[in-house]
Amino acid sequence: MDMSSIISLLQTSLELGLVSSLTVLALFLSYTMLNVCDLSTDGCFTLGAAVGAVVALSGHPFLSIPAAMAAGMLSGLITGVLQTKMGIDSLLSGIIVNTALYSINIAVMGNSSLLNLNKTETIFTMLKSAFAGTAFAASYKTVIVLIAVAVVVVFLTLFLGTRLGLAIRATGNNPDMVRSSSINPVFTTLVGLCVANAFTALSGCMLGQLQKSVNIDIGTGMVTMALASLLIGRAFMGKGPVSVRAVGAVVGAIIFRIVYAIALRFNMPAFMLKLVSSVIVIIAISGPYIKTQIPVIKRRMSAGKGRVE
Repeated sequence: MDMSSIISLLQTSLELGLVSSLTVLALFLSYTMLNVCDLSTDGCFTLGAAVGAVVALSGHPFLSIPAAMAAGMLSGLITGVLQTKMGIDSLLSGIIVNTALYSINIAVMGNSSLLNLNKTETIFTMLKSAFAGTAFAASYKTVIVLIAVAVVVVFLTLFLGTRLGLAIRATGNNPDMVRSSSINPVFTTLVGLCVANAFTALSGCMLGQLQKSVNIDIGTGMVTMALASLLIGRAFMGKGPVSVRAVGAVVGAIIFRIVYAIALRFNMPAFMLKLVSSVIVIIAISGPYIKTQIPVIKRRMSAGKGRVE
């Protein structure tokens, strides 16, 4: 592999990592802060991509961003209502919404499983002229996605520092204490899930326009990838302030994509890619535990040698 191929591979991995980091930041809010494992992520990601593509095809690429985020907020609201107002377990409510979104996404895409954006104006093609003649002309897509991620990181950091954001964090830590403090945990849960799913839908919208195509399976496995990226980022950045942990989530997403891209370079058949993703997830989740068990294993081995002698 020559240097140009390596640079191209890294740039592609960086772009995809930054786009998927928006989903990781969504799970950072819902899973880490709110303590809710939202399994509707896959369907919400596809919903954002589908709504964004349909709006872009109608001639409004910039409007596709708020439209996709609004659709994601509606998905998060439904998920939250199921678990807070109807007594359905959070995991089950996510599965229900994710299942329902498959049919909804097909309907949004006009009873089709694929939307082609090759001849359509997207946010990337419209902003390309803004970077013409600058040092970023060749990597304008990366810069656009990087700006979007930076805005979300700043927003999330500031939001979680507000009174409402602190209430959301407290709800995840101890809902009973929040309830005794005259804070409605139902409201904070709904707001948290709406904001998180808006980020997920934004991620799907940007990926669909980046790749200039949207298919019904574009969001498959996103929740698994996001959780793995979240854990990888935590391993690299540790447990610091919200801003550091949010940046860690972005770093984790980029690392995941680089590892994934390297695996693809081994000419693996397409059906093995899900296995690669699963292995990366297993390593990311079990890594910290195995690290803590290494000293225990060494002590046991030392004690065993002492008895033998």
